[in-house]
Amino acid sequence: MFPIPGTDSLSLFDSAPGAPDFALEDFLLSKHGPHIAGVDEAGRGPLAGPVVAAAVILDPSSLPDGLNDSKLLSEERRTVLFNDILTQAVSVSWMAVGPSRIDGINILQASLEAMAGAVACLRIRPGYALFDGRDVPLPCREYGQALIKGDGRSLSIAAASIVAKVVRDRIMIQACGHYPVYGFSSHKGYGSARHRAAIAEHGPCPLHRMSFAPLRET
Repeated sequence: MFPIPGTDSLSLFDSAPGAPDFALEDFLLSKHGPHIAGVDEAGRGPLAGPVVAAAVILDPSSLPDGLNDSKLLSEERRTVLFNDILTQAVSVSWMAVGPSRIDGINILQASLEAMAGAVACLRIRPGYALFDGRDVPLPCREYGQALIKGDGRSLSIAAASIVAKVVRDRIMIQACGHYPVYGFSSHKGYGSARHRAAIAEHGPCPLHRMSFAPLRET
C-alpha cells in the first residue's frame, strides 16, 4: 500500500460517509495519477448466484451526474447511471465468482478474488485503487486502499457499486429463465420468504450457495 502522508490526506480518508465526492481521487491523482480506480462488489449476502465485483476509472473531466451508493438508488436510476458510466468512464470492468467457488473458499475470499479480477481486467492499470470495505485483495496491496463505506465517500467506488449491482441483477434475471421456480428475477437470490419456500419445496439448484444457512443443513 502506498503511504498517504499528511494530515489533509488523513482527514480525507477518515471523513464520514455521506454524499460521495471526488476529493480522494483528486488527492490521489496528484500523487499517483493519472488513473484512479474505484472497486466494489454486489451479492455477498444472497443464498444463490455469484458475487460480482466491478472496477471503474472515472474521467475527472466527465463525471456522471448523480452517482451514489447503489443501495440508495432506484432500479431505474441505477440503469441510467450504469449507461452513463459505460459511456463516460475511462475504463470499466467486472468479474463474477460463482456459487461453487464461494462454497470452496468462503464469501469474503470470493469477494476479494472478484475485486482483484475486476481490477486486472481494466484496460488501463490504475496508479491507485480504492476498495469498498475493510480489505484490499492481496494482488492489489501495493497500490490499493480499503475504505469503509466507500460507496458513500468516493464517486469512483459509488460508480463501481452501481456497475456491480446492475450486472449481478441482470445475471439473476437471466438465471430465472433457467430456474423459474425460485423467482430469482424478483429477489435476485436473497433469502426472501418466497425464495426460502421454493427451496423447501424444490430443494436447491446449482446456483445455490450450499455453505450458507439454511442450505448447508439440506
